[in-house]
Amino acid sequence: MTYKVLIVDDAEINLILFEALLKRMGNCEVVKFSNSCAGLACAKSVDFDLVIVDYMMPDLNGMEFITAFRQTPGREHTPVLMITANDQKQVRYDALEMGATDFLTKPVDKIEFKVRVNNMLQLGASRKVLVNHADWLAEEVHQATTAIKERERETVLRLSKAAEYRDPETGAHILRMAHYSELIGQGLGMSAADCELLLEAAPMHDIGKVGIADSILLNPGRLSPAEFEIMKQHAVIGHNILKDSLSQVLQVGAAIALGHHEKFDGSGYPGGLRGEAIPIFSRIVAVADVFDALTSKRPYKEAWSLERASAHIRASAGTHFDPACVAAFFANWDQVQEIQRRFKDAD
Repeated sequence: MTYKVLIVDDAEINLILFEALLKRMGNCEVVKFSNSCAGLACAKSVDFDLVIVDYMMPDLNGMEFITAFRQTPGREHTPVLMITANDQKQVRYDALEMGATDFLTKPVDKIEFKVRVNNMLQLGASRKVLVNHADWLAEEVHQATTAIKERERETVLRLSKAAEYRDPETGAHILRMAHYSELIGQGLGMSAADCELLLEAAPMHDIGKVGIADSILLNPGRLSPAEFEIMKQHAVIGHNILKDSLSQVLQVGAAIALGHHEKFDGSGYPGGLRGEAIPIFSRIVAVADVFDALTSKRPYKEAWSLERASAHIRASAGTHFDPACVAAFFANWDQVQEIQRRFKDAD
């Protein structure tokens, strides 16, 4: 292995001496500067395995050089050997505090120079191996996490399809309302991670319908009060199906399933929660779900026009819906229409 070594010293004789000693080691490629400012610029732009710097220099002395070098991103751990004619302990202490890895006092002993340089080169090489190993581990963890997330996504989609087989709503509805939900989250300034959670968990909002009898679920007419009470249980059923999962996505899905029929004025179900007592994800999904239900054709109704559905959503802000969620939805109206075009219902 060939090591790259930088030497910065204002005395030409020292540059010649140190270069000769390094080349005698047989594995060092040397770059040298007599001007400390030029040497620092090179040290900042080139990744050296070792920097050898003199203490007493014009422009930048060794202490100032090391301070500026250590403040450069990526140069925090590069071995630095300071060479000085000053044998005072305080100077040595200061050099170590500034970031020097080791130091030698002039006149330099050739054997000691070789040993210390070799030790620091080996130290730097070991550190790079550890860094590379850490990067490899991080990549392995990333790939494993990605695989887990993909399995979670598959689980979510399959659960959602299970409900879809028993519900007149379509798979395209699930995709549209999930993307509407993500869009509202973005409009509210949520983090990218939370918006992704919304996108992945929103399709499970009606999973509890698997527990509702066909005679009620598929009834094309108006439900009786008793039947509607049974229908309302799908929110609790969905929550119970998902709540004990170790998956964050399924846990969020459980909360959405439970709360997406709550209303901002407290008249919703199953808990009669009001305002911000309703979890924000549920408030978001409520807008997305109702808007898509209104603008979609069902066996028991025709699709509403965008204008009619929009007017209804706006009019229901503050009663059914969180006004902030409604505002975020319509603030991205072009993207709402794009989502509707992208995920069309099959003929």
